This record gives sequence, structure tokens and C-alpha cells, in this order.
Amino acid sequence: MANANIRKALNSYDQGGVEQLVDTASPHKLICMLYEGALKAVMMARFHMQNNEVAAKGAAISKAISIIEEGLRVSLDKGGAGGELAGNLDALYEYMSSRLLLANLRNDMVALDEVQGLMSQLRDAWVAIDQPQAAAATGTGTGTGAAPEQRNSPLSYGRV
Repeated sequence: MANANIRKALNSYDQGGVEQLVDTASPHKLICMLYEGALKAVMMARFHMQNNEVAAKGAAISKAISIIEEGLRVSLDKGGAGGELAGNLDALYEYMSSRLLLANLRNDMVALDEVQGLMSQLRDAWVAIDQPQAAAATGTGTGTGAAPEQRNSPLSYGRV
């Protein structure tokens, strides 16, 4: 019974018009959504690994790798404005993908936990980046002294 509730809760992320959110989301929000999707896929992989559901585990890990490779890594601007940060993130994303691949091959829960921890930290940092800008844009923060058009512009992650 508990397994069914966990599965239902994790699958609820897919409900509620993700397509509509993508159409209206800022570049910053899109990256947050990619982090959330990758985290959900890793949590589902963990659940399936614990329940010896090999095919479902593989599908969840493949989804997480796909989000990292085809979403997060592709959006990096490694040759331009992203600079050293984009290069570091690229290396970290590559590392996480390889850890997920090994987790799948070896049923390695420690590797899943490691990737989940790294992804959670990245997501939390990315969310925190926007909080000062959101407060400044609504006038609830201390302000940045930037012109209104600068405060309201989305953050640049790369090629989003």
C-alpha cells in the first residue's frame, strides 16, 4: 500500500499541464523544471531499484540521463558567456550521467544517492539565484540599484 502511495505522489509531478508551464516559463524556470524532472527520475529509479523492478529502474535512470544530457548540458553556453562556470557544470553533468549509468549496471544505490544529492544542491542554488531578483522586481527586497529593465530580465544560463 505504501509503495502505491509513493508511486502516485512521484507521478503527480507529471500531471497538471507541464506543457503549459513550459510554454510560459522563463529560461530560469525552465532550468528549475529540468532539475525537478531529473530529481524525480532519480527518486523513481531508487524506488524501482529497491523493489527489484529492473525494467522500470532502467527507464527511470535513462530519463534522468536524458534530462541531464539533452536538457541541462545542451543549454550550457560553454563557448560564450557561460565561461568557466559552464565548463564546470558540463563536467559535473557528465560525471552525474556516468554515475547514473553505473548505478543502473551495478544496482548501486550509493551512486543514485550521490547524484540525487548533487542535483538537489544544484537545484537549490539555482532557485536561490532568482529570489533576490524576484524580490527586487516586486519591490519587496532591498533593491539592487539596477534599472527596472535589468531587474526584470531573466538570468542567463546559456542557450535556453
